[in-house]
Amino acid sequence: MSSEAAPLLRVAILVETTRSYTRDLLAGVARYVHERGPWSTFLELRAVESAVPPWLERWNGDGIIVRTHSAEMAGAVAAAGVPAVEVRTAVPLPGIPFVGMDNALIGQRVAEHFLDRGYRRFAVYALDTESFFRERVQKFVTHVEANGTTCAVLSAQDEASPADWEQHQAELISWLASLAKPVGIFAANDQLGVRLLDACRRAGLAVPEEVAVVGCENEETLCEFSSPTLTSVRFDGVQVGYRAAATLDQLMRGEPPPPGPQLIPPRGIVVRGSSDEFVIEDPVALRAVRIIRERAYHNIMVGDIAAQLGVSRSTLERRLKAAIGRGAKEELLRIRFREVDRLLGNTDHTVETIAELTGFTHAHYLQTAYRERTGKTPGEFRREMNRIR
Repeated sequence: MSSEAAPLLRVAILVETTRSYTRDLLAGVARYVHERGPWSTFLELRAVESAVPPWLERWNGDGIIVRTHSAEMAGAVAAAGVPAVEVRTAVPLPGIPFVGMDNALIGQRVAEHFLDRGYRRFAVYALDTESFFRERVQKFVTHVEANGTTCAVLSAQDEASPADWEQHQAELISWLASLAKPVGIFAANDQLGVRLLDACRRAGLAVPEEVAVVGCENEETLCEFSSPTLTSVRFDGVQVGYRAAATLDQLMRGEPPPPGPQLIPPRGIVVRGSSDEFVIEDPVALRAVRIIRERAYHNIMVGDIAAQLGVSRSTLERRLKAAIGRGAKEELLRIRFREVDRLLGNTDHTVETIAELTGFTHAHYLQTAYRERTGKTPGEFRREMNRIR
C-alpha cells in the first residue's frame, strides 16, 4: 500500500542579501526549513532597493517572506494572494504578520550602556526615514531624559551616500564641536556610526574619551573598518528568520496569524574601541589614556607617559586608577592584547607579525604573556574564533 508524498510548499523569500543582519535572517529561515521542511524556496541576490521581481505577478506559490521597502513591493505581495510574513517594517499591510527586532528595546539598551559608563551628556545621529529608526531614537531619548538629562539630535542625510560628502562631514564636525564633552552618541545604524568616527578623527576629538559612539546592527565589515573600531548593537537575525518561517508555516497550514508583532530582543552590545571606556573627567588621566591609545603599539613605557605629562609615575598611577580603575601599565597591556585578539580573529598574520604590530618585543614574550593572561595560546584562541565563524 503506497501513499503519495505531500507536495512541496513553494516559498518566495524577498530579502536582501547585502547585509550581515539579513544574511543571518536567511540562515534562520534555512534552519527552520531544514528542521521542519522541506520547502521549495526561491531566493535571489537582492539589495534593499531592488525592484519588484517581474515573475511575482504570475507566480503561483504558497507563501512569501518579505522585507518591504516600497509601496510597489507591498502592493505586489498583496496582489500575489498568498500568506506572507513581513520582516522589515512594523506597519505592514493588514493581515500580514510582522517578525523583527525590538527597536524600542535597542534604544533603551544603548542608553543603559552609556549611563552605566557614567555619561550624562547624550546625542543622537539618525535618519528619519523609517519607523524603526524613529523607534530606536525615541526610546533612547526617553530613557536618558528620564535620568535627568537632555539629548541633542541631528538628522542625517540619505543612508546610502550624502550628495556632497565633504560638505556633509564639515557640517557633522561643526555639530560635534557644539556638543559639551564628554558625550555619548547613539548612531542609529553602523553606517552613520562610521561617518561619526570619521568626523571625530578629522576634528581631532578623542574617541571614546571625549566622544563615545555606539552604532546599531553590528555589521562587522563596517565596525572593524572604522578607526577606532565601532561598538554596535548585535541583532538576532537568525531568530527573526526562524520565527518568520515558523509563522509562515502556520499561515500556509490555515492557522490564524499571531495576535500582534513578534519582537525579538537584541543579542547584546559588542563593545569595541568607540565606547570601551568610562567617562574620564580628570584632565591628566584623560591625556594619559589618549597617549596610550595613540602610542600603545610603539613600545612606549610608563615613564615616557609620565614625562610627557610632566607628572611623577606615582601621580600618574594614582590618577589613572581613580579615573579608570587601572594603572598605566595595565592599560597599555589591555590595549595591546585587545589588538592582538582582533588580529588573531580577523587576519592570517603570524604571531611574529602580530607581536611586531602590537608593540611586543618578541613573539615568544607575546605567546607567554598571552597564555598567562587568558589561559590559552594565541593559536588556540585563533582556532576557537575560526570555529565560531
